[in-house]
Amino acid sequence: MSAGMTTRYSLMDLPPSTIPRLREEDSGVMKITVTIYDEASYREAVISGVKGCFILQRGPSITWIDVQCLHRAETLDALGECYGIHQLVLEDILTDQRPKAEDYDKYLFVVLKALYLSAKTRKMTIDQVSIILGNNYVLSFREKDEDVFRLVRERLKTAKGRIRKMGADFLAYALIDSIVDRYFIVLESIGERFEDVEDEVVTVPDRSTLLDIYTLKREMLFLRQSVWPMREAVSVLERMDSPLIADNTKIYLRDVYDHTIQVIDNIETYRDMSASLLDTYLSSLSNKLNEIIKVLTVMSTVFIPMTFLTGLFGMNVAYMVKALEYNWAFPMILIMMLAIALTMLTYFKKRGWF
Repeated sequence: MSAGMTTRYSLMDLPPSTIPRLREEDSGVMKITVTIYDEASYREAVISGVKGCFILQRGPSITWIDVQCLHRAETLDALGECYGIHQLVLEDILTDQRPKAEDYDKYLFVVLKALYLSAKTRKMTIDQVSIILGNNYVLSFREKDEDVFRLVRERLKTAKGRIRKMGADFLAYALIDSIVDRYFIVLESIGERFEDVEDEVVTVPDRSTLLDIYTLKREMLFLRQSVWPMREAVSVLERMDSPLIADNTKIYLRDVYDHTIQVIDNIETYRDMSASLLDTYLSSLSNKLNEIIKVLTVMSTVFIPMTFLTGLFGMNVAYMVKALEYNWAFPMILIMMLAIALTMLTYFKKRGWF
């Protein structure tokens, strides 16, 4: 799949609601981070096994369990059994899904696409992030070892803002907001790439420029496929009549929805720019070819009368051979050829043909 997205797990030949058995080499090192907090306290622990979650998660505080690089089906089984997660939800966590939001009464299930940008290669990769919001707990599952929630952790540690004063629904909002904000970072980098390609198209378009244009077009198409459903998912959360989402949190979800619309507008603008770049590239190549043809045409036109003279005086006719015996014959022919060439070049210059 384009833009670095791979479907790691397959449900082929498996019965419905079956969690696929995973291979550890399909992912990085699995990491489970348990964060427990309230307005007055904060605890964070990185645990090696899922059993540690059950010891830490009890109590009135907010519990956030973040599973990174999930590759053990038994881990997901245990979490699902502890929190009463439906088998179909567990299946969706491990398979490629379009962004969506679903209400399961006791918890909400959200699937989003997170974007990452390589600092070296400037290539875009995508990660499926699944979030389960329940009463006083949030479960998040990520496929890659990139920490898209780093800023949220820092805000929790330092108690900045109102995140420690709000409920689990506000934490879920913060996680969703951090995913959407990364789109702006990626789009800013893509905008710089558009500027570079635009300069190449105008100055020195070549085959690599065409490849860059098609890469950008493909990435814009893939971004559009990821963001448009995410807009719908955030809208469903905002309008959802669930006791798990407080009214004051819906105001923040509305802000995330506005950001998603802004991302979509930027993507549509870049899609139009990619189409325009392709047209400009083809026009540049056509103009460049016309310049080359014009130069070759001028050169050919200048040499046509010279070729005629050399052919005329090169004929083996008796009086023509006798005329060429004079000392002034060859210089005269060269002068005539030079005069014809200068006359034609002057005429072409006045007409603006070169």
